[in-house]
Amino acid sequence: MTSTAQAPTSGARTAHPEHLGHVVFITAAAAMGGFLFGYDSSVINGANGGIQARFDLSSGVTGTVAASALLGSAVGAAIAGRIADRIGRIRVMQIAAVLFAVSAVGSGLPFAAWDLAAWRVLGGIAIGMASVIGPAYIAEVAPPAYRGRLASFQQAAIVIGIAVSQLVNWAILNMADGEERGTVAGLEAWQWMLGVMLVPAVIYGLLSFAIPESPRYLISVGRIDDAKKVLADVEGGTDLDGRVAEIDQAMRSDHKSTFRDLLGGRFGLLPIVWIGIGLSVFQQLVGINVIFYYSNLLWQSVGVDPSSSFFYSFETSIINIIGTVIAMIFVDRIGRKPLALIGSVGMGIALAAAAWAFSFQNGNDPLPTAQGYVALIAANAFVLFFALSWGVVVWVMLGEVFPNKIRAAALGVAASAQWIANWVITITFPDLSDWNLSLTYVMYAVFAFLSIPFILKFVPETKGKKLEDMG
Repeated sequence: MTSTAQAPTSGARTAHPEHLGHVVFITAAAAMGGFLFGYDSSVINGANGGIQARFDLSSGVTGTVAASALLGSAVGAAIAGRIADRIGRIRVMQIAAVLFAVSAVGSGLPFAAWDLAAWRVLGGIAIGMASVIGPAYIAEVAPPAYRGRLASFQQAAIVIGIAVSQLVNWAILNMADGEERGTVAGLEAWQWMLGVMLVPAVIYGLLSFAIPESPRYLISVGRIDDAKKVLADVEGGTDLDGRVAEIDQAMRSDHKSTFRDLLGGRFGLLPIVWIGIGLSVFQQLVGINVIFYYSNLLWQSVGVDPSSSFFYSFETSIINIIGTVIAMIFVDRIGRKPLALIGSVGMGIALAAAAWAFSFQNGNDPLPTAQGYVALIAANAFVLFFALSWGVVVWVMLGEVFPNKIRAAALGVAASAQWIANWVITITFPDLSDWNLSLTYVMYAVFAFLSIPFILKFVPETKGKKLEDMG
């Protein structure tokens, strides 16, 4: 997908107050894809135990099923931009909504583990598409004066989706008398957990019919009058011809970067590309998605009953939202690097504390009371420090750190590295935790501490810099 135009200086670029309500509705509707992104990524957390018992799976195979969506996500993210440039942003949203809906039904009614994994891959493709098309559409529709705040809707929607999935899972579990394989209306609880995603998928699809196409896409296909109407609705102003000409000129001057543009340097890629890959990989190697994919199994393994483990998972999701809000407030005030460093130190200490607590685990016996409290507090502290730093900062920096001429291609490589690292952590955790849960957390803590010299030595501060100045 082509990059967004630079902010013009004319007064027509700032939305009039009467247009803001409409713009907020459009942004929220587009961010529904982010909600589904978060929901589908996290809903598997509640279903893992039931899936493992239903199909008599080993820990490793359970991890493979849980991680299968991530492979689809890499595909969806890779193809979304090109499809959007050909058929429009709204059509891609509608395709993603259909894939989410089909995946929800198939995942809720599987007949084998491989069948479930296939439906999860399909849902993963939708996740990847939503992760790309939502921010791109919002950036192209939002008035420049409000773009930063409106762009934050996507990340907020993701963490809300994670929290809602945990709340829904908890409610379904209670309806099934606290049993993950308990039945509700003829289906097991875990099947309902995966199938309920059909509801937000349908809402997302319906909302896509209520919002306009991106003016940038409309101009690219010659629908100038339609583009003017959208611009008038979201920005107001009278110089619509000038605004259209400005967007058209920006698109004509865009450089469509390719992977070949990234080649160079001592290790095959330009140094700045390796920095982007490093940011993406470190974000995942600290093990954050272990919390969101496996926290129910984790708490149950140390003696917490299923109903309580679901409550703890929901509570952790709320802390994730709080941390995200903190990051949104401070990322432009104190800078990207200081916030990332604060997060690295906090995550490292929290993970080390969790490793110490789990070192007292004896088989499937509950942790001693003191260590149990330490484990719970450490897990929540880890999520808080991640959310207020790396959870937001990495995506902000990936959008800023690359030079204009390679930004699109470099972002694609960095995003792919992130999905791959996410997949590796997700698929390996069940076997690692069976081997030694404490040492697994030690490993994640080591990565958190290693991210500190990486930030200090290699990562540039991008706060307050123009994108044109990045080189």
